[in-house]
Amino acid sequence: MADTPQPEADENWWRGAVIYQVYPRSFADSNGDGTGDLAGVRSRLPYLAELGVNALWFNPWYPSPMADGGYDVADYRDIDPVFGTLAEAEKLISEALALGIRTIIDIVPNHISAAHPWFREALAAGPGSPARDRFWFRPGRGENGELPPNNWPSQFGGPAWTRTTDPDGTPGDWFLNLFDSEQPDLNWDHPDVREEHEDVLRFWFDRGAGGVRIDSAAMVTKDPALPDLPTEPGPPGTPAAPHPYIDRDDLHEIYRGWRRIADSYPDTRILVGEVWMPDAERFARYLRPDEMHTAFNFDFLACPWEPAKLRTSIDTTLAAHEPVGAPATWVLCNHDVTRTVTRYGRADTGFDFATKAFGIPSDPELGTRRARAAALLTLALPGSVYLYQGEELGLPEVEDIPAGRLQDPMYLRSGGTDPGRDGCRVPLPWSGGATPFGFSPEGSAEPWLPQPAEWGRRTAQVQAGDPGSMLSLYRAAIALRAGEVGLGDGPMRWLGAEPGVLAFRRGPEFVCVVNLAAHPVGLPPHSRLLLTSGPLGPDGRLPPDTAVWLRG
Repeated sequence: MADTPQPEADENWWRGAVIYQVYPRSFADSNGDGTGDLAGVRSRLPYLAELGVNALWFNPWYPSPMADGGYDVADYRDIDPVFGTLAEAEKLISEALALGIRTIIDIVPNHISAAHPWFREALAAGPGSPARDRFWFRPGRGENGELPPNNWPSQFGGPAWTRTTDPDGTPGDWFLNLFDSEQPDLNWDHPDVREEHEDVLRFWFDRGAGGVRIDSAAMVTKDPALPDLPTEPGPPGTPAAPHPYIDRDDLHEIYRGWRRIADSYPDTRILVGEVWMPDAERFARYLRPDEMHTAFNFDFLACPWEPAKLRTSIDTTLAAHEPVGAPATWVLCNHDVTRTVTRYGRADTGFDFATKAFGIPSDPELGTRRARAAALLTLALPGSVYLYQGEELGLPEVEDIPAGRLQDPMYLRSGGTDPGRDGCRVPLPWSGGATPFGFSPEGSAEPWLPQPAEWGRRTAQVQAGDPGSMLSLYRAAIALRAGEVGLGDGPMRWLGAEPGVLAFRRGPEFVCVVNLAAHPVGLPPHSRLLLTSGPLGPDGRLPPDTAVWLRG
């Protein structure tokens, strides 16, 4: 195991960090096989350092059959050969730390891959075996067990149960899979499951990882009775029964144990939760001082580009975090969500998995203008910011990938009605005028997802030389954020503004103004204009869908 240098000590680095999300498969390909890899990431570390980010969050890089983009993990203590080796991951963590950039890895506690040794052992051992106790195997309902054990739905469509075949070829028990059938759910009542995950945390913390992001963190434990979900609401005034697999109270004991492990290291190691939770009070429970450090803010991510709704989302977020002293997080897009430029160019600028469909029109010019303004808004808000790879390039969602090239189980399990998530996962364009746009060496295999021909004008190389590009805007904003008193973690105060305008102060002098009105607006008194997302009008007024940073 390589020694890992530490960046300048700052135990609270995570409270105001800019964290860049790396989807390894699509970031940079070093060996020409059409798939991104860790050597590719290592080669682009100078780019990430120049961008100014404080940490990298990696989507799963472990051995996996890739039934769900790597979220079907077969071995947590190794690296999938398509991405490289464990030694290369250790080098990446060390080299990034030498540049002042920490590494956050993904942990998927709800399930493992059907290719994991535990599950293979369980299938081979047969019904009633101890090996099956690590999972949720149950006989089916119906005269011959032909019906699933309950009515729980998969997150990817269809039932959340898959039937096994016994060694003699006859249908056997069912196993629970809240996601894909290749992702059997783990039974967190089993001590092996808890011990294994705690050991995995230590494995990566020992190698210098600065934190873990916890996938589907609110779905890990289950009601052991496995009751049906109610099909009808209860009588008015009747308190709702606890959900059988979402946000159960016994989750918190698990994360308190993980926090004790993180806190046992001399420098700060953080826990970041993926917690989809509409109840702000329940959400905040995950952020108590002895549990997770931060959690993703999905309310803001899904919020429409509308002033009242954005302000409500910001206020609600800050109010939810305040009682537990945790910093908020802000994110516009990730590997599951329609890219910001495309979403903000639509009539409905919010995001909801249930409304995803093919053929929704988008105005790319409008979407880009709004995405630029949103970048300044998020980077000025209190707390930490997550930046999904390619957002700094203003990449749009790729919505014309041929059906035969789509790979996401959301698309496949929907019978082709759900576009899935491949459109936001297309490999990045780095340089050159034709595919693979520097993603792979020249003469390489075709990228695993096709890149649009017009991306030549969106490459990092082109944008680095254009002071008006999205990349230049992000570089300037992150640099200003790092040096500006009051930005990052800390308080904010709303300022009076006309309808349709969001204006707030950070620290003693910094002011952010975002115009979401349909007409230009005047700027408040200021001593200096620091940065704008777009040009001001000839009269010095702020145009619609434009943001500005001011010295007050």
